This record gives sequence, C-alpha cells and structure tokens, in this order.
Amino acid sequence: MEKEENLKAENKHSKKEEKEEIKSKNDDQSSEDIKEQSAEKIYEEKILELEDKLARTFAEMENQRRRFEKEKEEAFEYGGFSFAKEALNLIDNLDRSKQILQNDETLKNSDALKKTLEHFDIINKDLVSVFLKNNIKPIDSLNKKLDPNFHQAMIEVEDNQKEPGIIIQEIQKGFTIGDRLLRPALVGVSKKPENKDKKNEENKENLENK
Repeated sequence: MEKEENLKAENKHSKKEEKEEIKSKNDDQSSEDIKEQSAEKIYEEKILELEDKLARTFAEMENQRRRFEKEKEEAFEYGGFSFAKEALNLIDNLDRSKQILQNDETLKNSDALKKTLEHFDIINKDLVSVFLKNNIKPIDSLNKKLDPNFHQAMIEVEDNQKEPGIIIQEIQKGFTIGDRLLRPALVGVSKKPENKDKKNEENKENLENK
C-alpha cells in the first residue's frame, strides 16, 4: 500500500516536471518568436528608412543636375550681357555723331556730308547685324503702346491724332538679349492736348479769387 502511494507520488511529481518543462519550452519558443518578430520589424524599418534616404538622394541629385543645366544654358546665353550692354555705346555714339554732322550748317547739302552719313549707316547696319547674330535685338517702339517692361517714358507730347500713351518719339533705342531686357528704350509718348479755353478760364478764376 505504501509502495503504491510512493509510486503515485513519483508519477505525479514526474508529470508535474514534464508539464513545467513543456511550459518552459513553450515560453522559450514564444520568447524566441517575439525576438524574431522584433528583429524582422527592425530590419523592415531600416530598409524603409534606407529606401527613403535613397529616394531623397536621387531627388536631390536630379535637382542639382537641373540647376546645373539651367546655369550652363544661362551662362552660354547671357555670358556676354555686360559686354553687350557696353557695346551699345558704339551705336549711341554713331547716332550722336550723325546728328551733329546733320545739324552743322557748314556741311549741309555737301557731298562730303552725304558720303560720311552713308558710311555711318553702313557701320550701324554692320553693328546691328553682329548683335542679331548674338541674339541681341532692337526693341520696336514707334507707334507702339508704352510697355513699362521695355520702354521708359522721358517726355509727354501733346497729340490730338493719337490716343494717350502711344510712342511718337524714340530718344534712345532699347535692346533685348534673348528673353532679357538689355536696356529699355527711352521714348516720348502722346498725351491729350490741354483745353486752352478751359485752362484760361481756370487761370482767370484763380486771379479773381486772389
């Protein structure tokens, strides 16, 4: 009887140990599974982070490439901007010299003046031709509506034949280089003539009030 009880006790203890061992193994397995899942999650996060960094790097490289291309194009197209602006002085000086000669009473209607002016015109055309080859173009101004992007009004001239703001005089020719303004055209624009009778009445009223 005592032996049977001892056997039962041993069996019970053995089963308990087996259960604890199984439970321990299951706990170990669960812990390993959790560790593996955590590791996988960390790897996935790192991969996503690397992919994001890579995408940003490629985007930045593409932006830099575009900026470089734009700067290269602008350098090629507008590299001579300052030189071109200074070169316009040649045309201005030719025009001034031409006007001085034309206004000289001692040279008027002379063959010498005629030939000199012809040479000036040839030089002027050659200069404009060189400018055109380098994408430098004169601004068309006369009889055009004043455009502040290309014209600078210097004087207003009364004209009852044209609507206000029309360019009727070109004081200095303007030029563009590519799609940029090299210098504005200096112009005179039309304005409505003042009503003299109305002005006289206003002056009369002002005098009477005094």
